[in-house]
Amino acid sequence: MSDTADPVTDHVHHNSWSADLEGPEHADDRELVVSQAVEAVERTASGHHVNLVTHENHGHPESYLFEALEARVDSVEIEYVERCGCGGYVTRVHV
Repeated sequence: MSDTADPVTDHVHHNSWSADLEGPEHADDRELVVSQAVEAVERTASGHHVNLVTHENHGHPESYLFEALEARVDSVEIEYVERCGCGGYVTRVHV
């Protein structure tokens, strides 16, 4: 995992929000994408959702992210939303 990556967020979000996980530091570091996705979900207040926008290099998030989130975070509902025009993928996680 990259030691130079900025945290995806620094506070708990009491609203729905989006986490950008498609920066250059995410391109070749799937472990960073997963760990920051988990952090984003953990920092989303109950009753809200976070849109996880993941880098295209890792492919469809169902192939690596869904199971990792379900294993590490309790009581979430995960849905694939769409592919971005920039090539990334949007996954919505309801907390």
